[in-house]
Amino acid sequence: MALSISVVLLLAIVVFLLVKKSGLKGGHAAVCMLLGFFLASSTVAPTISTFTTNVASMIGGIKF
Repeated sequence: MALSISVVLLLAIVVFLLVKKSGLKGGHAAVCMLLGFFLASSTVAPTISTFTTNVASMIGGIKF
């Protein structure tokens, strides 16, 4: 659960910066949020969740 909260926070910061610095309009950001909302309730959601969990595990397993 902590990972999903961190990803949400990170993505919110990215969207905020895109709105402020790169000219992304508020309407575009709202459409992106709605896409994420409806994508989360679709049949593709478990696949996306598994993919992001695997990528996070892979990144967490990198030894520096």
